[in-house]
Amino acid sequence: MVSLKGEHIYLRALEPEDLNLVYDIENDMGFWELSDAQAPYSQFVIKQYLEHAKTDIYEAKQLRLVICSNADEPLGLIDLFDFDFKNKRAGVGIIIKDIKNRNKGFGAEAIELLSEYSFKVLHLHQLYANIDCNNSNSLKLFMGQGFTEVGIKKDWRFDGKAYHHVYLLQKIMT
Repeated sequence: MVSLKGEHIYLRALEPEDLNLVYDIENDMGFWELSDAQAPYSQFVIKQYLEHAKTDIYEAKQLRLVICSNADEPLGLIDLFDFDFKNKRAGVGIIIKDIKNRNKGFGAEAIELLSEYSFKVLHLHQLYANIDCNNSNSLKLFMGQGFTEVGIKKDWRFDGKAYHHVYLLQKIMT
């Protein structure tokens, strides 16, 4: 049986009460480089998004889940995006909101739970992640969860001053 509950965290669907969490993450300019965001989101727009977040992954082509501690504290978000049912693949993105909660294994456990769900329930063949070559923490996180580097996208991201290469990592169900 696939469970979205691990030893220290669990993953759950977005709720209307997550407005402030999503608002804070989406409007933190420090995260914009990760998501390619260019402008802040209003609470109204995020509220509308949360109202429609119940849309099926097959229709929306994405799934966003809240990472919660076993003490019910929201820690961050994990996403499946660019869901491609025909080719049985999706991208993975993850953000642990507060620095104090990073490097404690929560991200690794969240990726492990999402991978199991993706392979056993959604019957995906592969997951992928695009990670800036300078983001050693994310590279270590994903590689520690069985993702392997399969290529480099040269000059893929522009931060306003310089272009950055991005690694393409994959995890293939064997």
